Amino acid sequence: MSGIEDYKSQNNHVNVAPATPKINPGPLGLCAFALTTFVLSLFNLGAGVPSGGPVTVVTGLAMFYGGITQILAGMWEFKVGNNFGATAFTSYGAFWLSYAAILIPGFGVVSAYANTPDHTLDNALGIFLFAWGIFTFIMWIATVRSTMTLSSMFFILTITFFVLSSAHLSHLSAGNMVTKFGGALGVITALLAWYNAAAGLYDASNTFVKLPTGSLAQLKSQ
Repeated sequence: MSGIEDYKSQNNHVNVAPATPKINPGPLGLCAFALTTFVLSLFNLGAGVPSGGPVTVVTGLAMFYGGITQILAGMWEFKVGNNFGATAFTSYGAFWLSYAAILIPGFGVVSAYANTPDHTLDNALGIFLFAWGIFTFIMWIATVRSTMTLSSMFFILTITFFVLSSAHLSHLSAGNMVTKFGGALGVITALLAWYNAAAGLYDASNTFVKLPTGSLAQLKSQ
């Protein structure tokens, strides 16, 4: 007789529903965000490739991992009732899909600016990144009572968007120091995202490793 049958026989054959596994989409969404951000940021930094050069190798990542996977994680966050996670993952998933659309010639985004005045494309990209900086600042405010590592990630990501935006709006040449600085900030953001993902993945069921995240809950109003 199986263990569950033994339990039933000892408890008047009461049906026992199996425990529902806990769903935590956070690590998946964070990993998708981290890896895509890491690769693009290395390109912006000029690590192994010229800063300001072609970044179309990121297109696949932006579509399928940073984009679709994050949106799926966002939908699962809605399922578990986490409005912050749902908003963050769905939004940044859409960011990566929209970024991929800019890189894919078939969408005609870059070619549409071929006959426009100088720096029009740069201005458009600058506004695009600036708007994402505003959104990320709003998301950062929602993390100031969460954990140190999560709040730091959104804070640095906010600066990253504004720095990269300023590089475009200032009409700087490709491979400029501002873009490289934005790339360095992006690498730090990605590492923090991976750290937060690992902190969510590691528990007593799978490892002895426990990563501190620095709870900011004590800052809540009494």
